Amino acid sequence: MWLFYLLLVIVLIAGVVYFWRNIRQLIGRVRLQLRGKNHIVGWNMTPEAVIAFFMSQGKTVLTFYGYSGMGYEDEEALLRIAQKVLSGYSPEGTLVNIGVTSVGIGAIYPLAKSMGFETAGIVTSLVLEYPEGISDTVDHICFVADKQWGGNLPDSNELSPTSKAMVECSDILVGIGGGGISQAEMLAGKAQGKPVYFYPADKNHEYAISYAKRMGLPPPESFDSGNPDLFKK
Repeated sequence: MWLFYLLLVIVLIAGVVYFWRNIRQLIGRVRLQLRGKNHIVGWNMTPEAVIAFFMSQGKTVLTFYGYSGMGYEDEEALLRIAQKVLSGYSPEGTLVNIGVTSVGIGAIYPLAKSMGFETAGIVTSLVLEYPEGISDTVDHICFVADKQWGGNLPDSNELSPTSKAMVECSDILVGIGGGGISQAEMLAGKAQGKPVYFYPADKNHEYAISYAKRMGLPPPESFDSGNPDLFKK
């Protein structure tokens, strides 16, 4: 009998968590609509729907990958690299795509806008629980119905819906540092024969150390994003 009650409690807790998550996402939607800074293409899109939207724009999609919440040790260097990359493309024929974040790699959004580029973002609908982190310089946002933040699905080499949409929509992939999700997507793009360019960069040292401490992890031994040889042709 005790096992029955234990299972009942677990089900009830899971239901409360699911309900609260949906409420938070609904609040996030309302906050974004009231802010009125972004064109929301869809709230719970499939990868196929996202791909169809990007194709309808008729532009080359230049996607930047990198750190988001972790930030950069040298943000000025990040922007110098981004400006150099962007200078090689026409604003009229290029759509700059990132993951909607306002921090870290998201610093490229206002830079791209200042250079005349149209901007877009693909991200999991989970981010609606944290609307304050969404950049107000993203012209078009595609929220993907997903149960995780991106990367590979558990125990699989298959990409999650968000990462699948990100890779399939991108014509050119540019990484400036970046963690596991960025690496999974760039490697998938490379496997598809898409041009991938990688620039090593350190995540913010202080933030990385404090994050490891909060998570009960040992201090990071390195602050870079792995082996750039992975992305060499």
